[in-house]
Amino acid sequence: MRREAFIKLYETIETNIPKGFKTCLSYGMPSFCIPHELYPQGYHVKPEEPLPFISLGNQKNFIGLYHMGIYAIPELEQWFKKEYSEYSKFKLDMGKSCIRLKRMEDIPYPLIARLTQKISAEEWITVYNASIKK
Repeated sequence: MRREAFIKLYETIETNIPKGFKTCLSYGMPSFCIPHELYPQGYHVKPEEPLPFISLGNQKNFIGLYHMGIYAIPELEQWFKKEYSEYSKFKLDMGKSCIRLKRMEDIPYPLIARLTQKISAEEWITVYNASIKK
């Protein structure tokens, strides 16, 4: 069940991610990044790697959905928290950029699809540049 949920999450993101993002491996996780062709500087922590945006991690007790936009854009975080209660009867378990999905049968795929569509590649580059220059 967990493997199926992970694959469905990946496919949900892949289907809904705006143009400009590419699939990659980031820190050993399947990810969606801004490629060097669009953002040659790369990730400031590791410039040889593309700029990360969304990653999926299969952790010991949960599937981690790491969405950098939620971390960087407070309005997006607030929107997601509000919407989550409409899609799930369970409390949201979330860190700074990590949404911990512990109940495979309760993953809000339509909400994840909407979240994935919220930020274009160009918008993410703008937000990222503004946040690292603080």
